[in-house]
Amino acid sequence: VNALIAHCGDSLSGVGGERRPGIVHRLDRDTSGVLVVAKRRAVAAKLGRAFQTRSVRKIYWALLHGVPRPPQGKVEAALVKASGPEGDRVRKARAGEQDVAQSAVTHYAVVDRAGQQVAFVSLKPVTGRQHQLRAHMAILGHPILGDEKYHGDKDLPEGIPNKLHLHARRISFPHPSGEGVVDVTAPLPEHMARTFADFGFEAREADAAGAD
Repeated sequence: VNALIAHCGDSLSGVGGERRPGIVHRLDRDTSGVLVVAKRRAVAAKLGRAFQTRSVRKIYWALLHGVPRPPQGKVEAALVKASGPEGDRVRKARAGEQDVAQSAVTHYAVVDRAGQQVAFVSLKPVTGRQHQLRAHMAILGHPILGDEKYHGDKDLPEGIPNKLHLHARRISFPHPSGEGVVDVTAPLPEHMARTFADFGFEAREADAAGAD
């Protein structure tokens, strides 16, 4: 947020409050990638409605411990807020917690893998809950590399940076003017690009193959 304010100055809308000026959606802390920001309040309102009506298409890339089976599927697990030694987090809702649980749905697909050690996956969230992708991958039994909140007892492969390997690769939504579609792709952050290179994963080939 500080970098955003420094770059845009006072041109951002007041939506989101002083701490989140112009920001119409969120990325979890340490998640890299595309973030939508509105410079005008009217545009921010239209974008907010697009998110609420699920007219926004979001694609995330992640690297996981192990390889999910089946290689494509849907995680449909309601989440509740919980606290633990790692700080605020969410977990799968239990029976009797319907009143406090939030529905959460994520589609996943394995794009590539390094044996059975690491999988490169494309994630398409239907809902937008806090920590949703991180929690859902952990529920699958394949937490995201470098995720200290949800990694369980998984150790990082040798030489892999201890940073969250979750990236908002692409986002598309109806143009606020009502004409056309805004479609934005973000390059991988340095630590993920390095891990991709170490395992031989190709971002360009993944884009061409429809991993987004």
